[in-house]
Amino acid sequence: MSEAHKRAWPVVSERVQELHARMRLEEKLAQLVGYWIDHGDEVVAPLAEEMSAGTPDKLADVTEHGIGHFTRVYGTRPVDPVDRARWLWTEQRRLLSETRLGIPALVHEETLTGVAAWKAACFPAPLAWGAAFDPDLVEEMASLIGSSLRTLGVHQALAPVLDVIRDPRWGRCEEAISEDPYLVGTVGTAYVRGLQSAGTHATLKHFLGYSGSRAGRNHGPVSAGPREVADVFLPPFEMAVLDGGVRSVMNSYNDLDGVPMAANDEILTKLLREEWGFDGTVVADYFSVAFLALMHGVAADRGHAAALALEAGIDVELPSGDAFLEPLAALVRAGEVDESLVDRAVLRALAAKEELGLLEETFEDEPPAAIDLDTPAHRAVARRLAEESVVLLSNDGLLPLARPGANVPEDRIESARMSQAPTQAPARIAVIGPNADRAEALMGCYSFPNHVLAHHPEVPLGIDVPTIAESIAAELSAAEVEVVRGCEVAGTDTTGFAEAVEAAERAEIAVVVAGDQAGLFGIGTVGEGNDTDSLDLPGVQRELVEAVVATGTPTILVLVTGRPYAIGWALDGADAPAAVLQAFFPGEEGGPAIARILTGAVNPSGRLPVTLPRSAGAQPYTYLHPVLGGPSGVTVADSTPVRPFGFGLSYTTYATSELRTDQQVASNGRFHARVSVRNTGSMAGSEVVQLYGRDVLASLPRPVEQLLGYQRVWLEPGEQATVEFDVPAARFAFTGRDLVKVVEPGEVEVWAAASAEEKAEVIVAEGIPGAGTAHDVEAERADRAKVRITGPVHRVTTSDPRQVATRIERTNERNSR
Repeated sequence: MSEAHKRAWPVVSERVQELHARMRLEEKLAQLVGYWIDHGDEVVAPLAEEMSAGTPDKLADVTEHGIGHFTRVYGTRPVDPVDRARWLWTEQRRLLSETRLGIPALVHEETLTGVAAWKAACFPAPLAWGAAFDPDLVEEMASLIGSSLRTLGVHQALAPVLDVIRDPRWGRCEEAISEDPYLVGTVGTAYVRGLQSAGTHATLKHFLGYSGSRAGRNHGPVSAGPREVADVFLPPFEMAVLDGGVRSVMNSYNDLDGVPMAANDEILTKLLREEWGFDGTVVADYFSVAFLALMHGVAADRGHAAALALEAGIDVELPSGDAFLEPLAALVRAGEVDESLVDRAVLRALAAKEELGLLEETFEDEPPAAIDLDTPAHRAVARRLAEESVVLLSNDGLLPLARPGANVPEDRIESARMSQAPTQAPARIAVIGPNADRAEALMGCYSFPNHVLAHHPEVPLGIDVPTIAESIAAELSAAEVEVVRGCEVAGTDTTGFAEAVEAAERAEIAVVVAGDQAGLFGIGTVGEGNDTDSLDLPGVQRELVEAVVATGTPTILVLVTGRPYAIGWALDGADAPAAVLQAFFPGEEGGPAIARILTGAVNPSGRLPVTLPRSAGAQPYTYLHPVLGGPSGVTVADSTPVRPFGFGLSYTTYATSELRTDQQVASNGRFHARVSVRNTGSMAGSEVVQLYGRDVLASLPRPVEQLLGYQRVWLEPGEQATVEFDVPAARFAFTGRDLVKVVEPGEVEVWAAASAEEKAEVIVAEGIPGAGTAHDVEAERADRAKVRITGPVHRVTTSDPRQVATRIERTNERNSR
């Protein structure tokens, strides 16, 4: 065995060593591949049919020597969970009894919005997790998903996605969490913890740089420099590995600075295993090993592609064995590939099965006779997460709609367009738009209804998914609700406009529900492979909104999308809708959540996890930019977003004040920041307190602001709370000129706000931070404090803490009324 092949050699138990010593080459290779159950003619991606051309059709043939994974047992076709579980138990017993070594299969499934199975709960998409700013709730959701997996006999989840959004034109934005690496890392790590608490393995994807492709094109080359890789793309994965203890990682399809990730040993072995100490399995994204030959052109054939992938650090080829079976076996037998590469991967694969209990599993128990994958607990979490994730982008006072018989709240009477709003709940409501009355519009690309049932239109959803129109009718049961589609999500047909306009003219309130349809590779307007060169609403939806607004009927625009669109026209100006709500595929309970927010039964508290773009031409853009990365006098091109990262309105008002920080902190230490937040309005609600910072003077240009920490706080009217942040100085770390990540000594500014609003004025606290007079500030502002980082330049290592700890102290103070 060569020294190169000894790198990151796994440390395994005696049992695994003994089992490995008994294995023949064919048995080893069998443990390194998946078999896609019932894939048949279900071509879910371009080239999938060609990739699987050499895969045996019969399960008994492909499992003659055992099998590593069963691929998507429940998530390929609409199969009844009870029937499928019975089949799976039978097949596992067959593997135990009919193969020489008797090793069960590890079963993996997609779980991005819940278990990808028929009749399983469909939670909000990951972009909605980011909008909720609530890692604890995401962890609770993931634990339910993990429990469902165990019930079904599934061991590994292909989630979460930790790609940092860099360009909203990228179709897979709805699978990602945010444009902020820290938000991605904290929320994604919470998902890992929750899912693995149920005894299942989470899989981080897509490692690495996938979302940074040129012009947001799927699989596109990534030209990120080493600093962007280290400071933007790596931190979420680092957090999930070191803080979350994740057990599996999946490579990405792209190349990074010209090196395909499926063949990148610098990332998959040197960084992931040798520097971070990751000891789980690396699984290949579907067909990515064969793509080394077919798409990247760095391997002559699939056998040599398998050799490149194994040497780089990929352990298991998914979803089948197109490269790792016969093509690789031939090269090993010919002496062209060292069998030690196979051994290294096999030991890791067997260790994963041992950790999951599969090497002791007998499957003597009977499969579950009844399976409920959408329990009241699932639905309760789905609704809470949906409610917390909806973002109120604008509101001239029309919202919340009064309930039947209720008077309009006093704090709405002075609204600029209050004269147009009813003094009671509207008696006639027109619900218009292509997403108004469609359940599929509420769910993401990797939801079972959109991922699988799109190919089976004759099959019912299997779960209850109230549409927005149905939910409004149920929430305002005394009102007459007229539903009109008006147009399709995509296309140029405007023949339905006349009916929509007539319905709006008959109504007291019009609700236009526009946005996306999630899908794969041309089926839909967003999702995997559905990239775009425009950030206008798809089809003629903008024209539909404008036609309804032109009727003079007070209009609410509800956007249900998988990416942020350039909708500045809908947010500002005399012809804009009276209110705009943004939902990022809020899942099975999204309809009721939106209806409850419209009526005021729920106070909106979502915050934008991505900036709302001005135009497609202003992309890529992120709030994490240096001075010259944003608008300035040196260019007439304006990249200022129409709504900033972290933005979100409420039906009440909040004030932050009394920011206090430590005066100084060592470059390898932590500092404390305390800020008071008060509900100054008349309605209870949740405020998301966001702590930002800026490195005033550094050896390299730094962002004008960056999120240091955040905390969701529930406050009754008049209630005040103090939020304390315990912040490691490493939050200001960056990769220096020598490509070493460091914390430099010097002055940093710290402030609390309700969004990353660059133009917001801040009051600078004078004197020593941590002392002085409190300042009363506006709702989105707090005084800015200065903290001096002292000591030598501190080199950041993987042992440095990066998580921000928070604590809330409630003072129970009330405003007099």
